[in-house]
Amino acid sequence: MTTYNQVNHNKYALVLSHPQHIEILDLTKPRFMCYYVKNCNKEVGMQLNDPLIRTGHPPHPATYIKNGRPLRLLFKALLFFVIFALSFHLPPFNFGIKNRQDTIKEILAVLERNPTGLANVTKEELAEVIYEESTRNNHDPKFILALIAIESEFKTWAVSVRGAKGLMQIMPEVGQFLAQEMGIEWSGDRTLFNPFLNIRMGVYYLSQLMGHFNDPGIALTAYNYGPTYVQDLIDRNQRLPDNYYRRVLSVYHTL
Repeated sequence: MTTYNQVNHNKYALVLSHPQHIEILDLTKPRFMCYYVKNCNKEVGMQLNDPLIRTGHPPHPATYIKNGRPLRLLFKALLFFVIFALSFHLPPFNFGIKNRQDTIKEILAVLERNPTGLANVTKEELAEVIYEESTRNNHDPKFILALIAIESEFKTWAVSVRGAKGLMQIMPEVGQFLAQEMGIEWSGDRTLFNPFLNIRMGVYYLSQLMGHFNDPGIALTAYNYGPTYVQDLIDRNQRLPDNYYRRVLSVYHTL
């Protein structure tokens, strides 16, 4: 038998087949929260001869609770699982910013230890450029610093015996080609001795070589000896020189 009885002014009891098992619907709470009581006389003070409010099927909300509660629990469990899983894959929101700032400080510290011939403000700006260009081209900034150390010893106005110029020792003909390809205004030595433009072109050039040879060691060798010379050695199955590559790696591990 199913009856629907009033417990007090705002609560109703739904008797399910047995007088000792009562489901109380609290109509004052959202979605009619349910409580189950073992002994209605002692714990609730309800008498079975209280005025009958309704007999037969309970109102629609009771059915909604009975059928909807497991679905709500399942939804909450699924939501918890999704959030728990994502927590292992999402990095901290400030990780990228913090890592960027720390890395730029490390780059700046290296620049300050070497005779760049640049003002302090320019060094700070150059550290940011080295970081941005390195990360944009998927290079470790320390790797670029090691390459600069070998090429020019961080001397902005360095000129090699063969005529390569600037921090990353770019040959004028190569620099002109790179400037045109990158959309940089070419002004000869003025462009090559601009530390910011020299870094941009040098990092871009190294990336092009890595994409062509698909090997960092060969790419570094081509950066120093020239890609035409290195490709000719490869075509003739001759051994490539590795002294330059080893020098860059040696400096890299000391930074």
